[in-house]
Amino acid sequence: MSGALSCCVFIVVFLLDGWTRPGYSSARHTISALALGRRGWIQTANFIVSGTGLIAGGLGVLQAQASGFFAGMLMILGNGLVASGAFAMDPMRGYPMGTSNGDPVEFSLSHRLHDHAGLVVFCCFPLTVFAAGFTMDSLGAHIVAGVVAALLVMGVAAFGSAWEQDSPVTGLIQKAVVIGALGWTSGTLLLLGPS
Repeated sequence: MSGALSCCVFIVVFLLDGWTRPGYSSARHTISALALGRRGWIQTANFIVSGTGLIAGGLGVLQAQASGFFAGMLMILGNGLVASGAFAMDPMRGYPMGTSNGDPVEFSLSHRLHDHAGLVVFCCFPLTVFAAGFTMDSLGAHIVAGVVAALLVMGVAAFGSAWEQDSPVTGLIQKAVVIGALGWTSGTLLLLGPS
């Protein structure tokens, strides 16, 4: 249950915080940008608490012997989220308010570590969904999981491209990927029962 709840809490917190944060554009800015500024502690805590919940969920799946692959992906994903909270990105692209609209000339060590953690998270998304689908006995569930995982691969690639080009919809693409991946993962964990 902790893993499923963690996925839902993560989504709700970043959506509500983003909608109510002065100067933050939910369409342009990434979820990680919410860890900056005076209210940055909210998203930092969201990363760490939700990541820890996913690790606990992975341990629950492992103890239930539902799927070692799915359990492992949950734990890696959870660790990636915790690391994303531990290392903040640099202020950039107009956020927080008053920040230059471009990228820094040189990125800090914290930003570089955050990027590595983010790479782990976004690589885990399609793999976690794929693994989640294969915890079910139904061929239909396997097929749907494969299709959703393929769509997430395309979504992650689209997000990467949008980020590189500083697209005005970078944040929107990222949020669609995160909601799709964590929504699917949460649903699977609920179907598996206590985890």
